[in-house]
Amino acid sequence: MNLKQNLFDVIKGDKTRILYNQEDAEKDISLKVTSLLPSNNQPIIIICIGTDRSTGDSLGPLVGTKLTEKRLSQFHVYGTLDDPIHAVNLEEKMNWIKQTYQKPFIIGIDACLGRLKSVGIISIGDGPVKPGAGVNKALTPVGDIHITGIVNVSGFMEYFVLQNTRLSLVMKMADTIVNSICQVDLVHDRRRQIHLNDKKETIHPKSSS
Repeated sequence: MNLKQNLFDVIKGDKTRILYNQEDAEKDISLKVTSLLPSNNQPIIIICIGTDRSTGDSLGPLVGTKLTEKRLSQFHVYGTLDDPIHAVNLEEKMNWIKQTYQKPFIIGIDACLGRLKSVGIISIGDGPVKPGAGVNKALTPVGDIHITGIVNVSGFMEYFVLQNTRLSLVMKMADTIVNSICQVDLVHDRRRQIHLNDKKETIHPKSSS
């Protein structure tokens, strides 16, 4: 859980902010994520951070569980309700992933707290999520790019706020993120197929009649 999302961090850099239930939210998120993915054959890993022991912090594991059920073709997903990735095991999980995959491209997904008017916003951008930043924990930053969802208000008794976050909101935000990533999976699959076909054409050009 990245407990606080500083306003300056939101404004700077190449970042998109989309309300989870706005018109075309899933399409807009998928387009942004697709634009940030590498065009090479790097394995793409989705790391969903959080725990099922806290309603507000369950966004990541909910996304991970739902994505696993979708059986994506282009992404490897870690962090689910049954096998969450959180502060206790984050370092171990990240080391295992980096040893298992060669030069992985990582998408970090996490919940965060923010201003009242920002609740429900999903942010997508370059750079990692920083789990534990809001409570001064030096946890491993996660991701070449990130997707974060503002699930409640920061500034006072954050842990209590997390426990009292509405599950309805978290579920709806998770569904938006999941449906967006499913669209990205289809687009990225087609893009890789085109790349492979072009490569075959380069190696084995068609003979002219």
